[in-house]
Amino acid sequence: MVVVRAIMQIRYVVSSMLFWWRENNLSLEQECQFLKSQGFGIELWPTIRGQEECRYEKRNWPRLAAATDGMLVSMRSRQGKHGGLSLEKWQRQIECAKLLGANIVTDLRSLGIPAAKDMNGSTHAAEVMSMADKLDVAICLETGPLEDVLRAGEMFETLHYCLDTGFAHLDDRYSFEQYVDRLAERVTHLHLTDNYGRMDDHEPPGLRGGMPHENWDYLLEALNKYDNDIIGSLEMYPCMPAVMLRQATEFLFEQLGWPSEPKKETDELYSPYNPI
Repeated sequence: MVVVRAIMQIRYVVSSMLFWWRENNLSLEQECQFLKSQGFGIELWPTIRGQEECRYEKRNWPRLAAATDGMLVSMRSRQGKHGGLSLEKWQRQIECAKLLGANIVTDLRSLGIPAAKDMNGSTHAAEVMSMADKLDVAICLETGPLEDVLRAGEMFETLHYCLDTGFAHLDDRYSFEQYVDRLAERVTHLHLTDNYGRMDDHEPPGLRGGMPHENWDYLLEALNKYDNDIIGSLEMYPCMPAVMLRQATEFLFEQLGWPSEPKKETDELYSPYNPI
């Protein structure tokens, strides 16, 4: 008898960074309506690009609830002005997540965990995790330096992992496979993004010249070993000028062999170029 192994289910959202840099911005309602029509949920960023007001403030909750009604929602944690985020603001965004039925994706700094070997002084993170546990809101720690992420997981058993494929592809200390092997058991959120291996371009998965297809296969096979409820977030935004130029020149001059390819002054990236 042939045993067919079940394939896990992944629910999908799209990061609201998809709508950044539009000349005419869509409203929150229009963004949600578009994504819902395409069958996706939404991963909310705490602010609109270029604005300061946080979407997670209590006065905005009715609008958020109405706009995302019937959608799968995830929330990207807000950032503190100096990296950390106060417990009061954490409490508000946790309560907002409870209202929306969302998880919260955060990083080491926002959670209040120092990037240090002993990680002493993490009482702030303990308070955050306690607040989230009481309201049954999942906190997902986004991929950062692998050793620091693993230590945070050792400290807090209810902490989930968000595996960011773009970050794991860029790390020159650990391989993509090592990230997957060490994190997969506790991964409940994915940031699905691609890059050329030089900087975190946040390109769509499957980028020509990006992450090898074998890495995507390896990730799915590893995740399929565990019975986790996973949200896959397409974390991408409109192409930056350097990416569009690269795609156009590769097609014209490498694939088609057109003559007189312009010569770069340098292979170094233009220093002010910083997409996030």
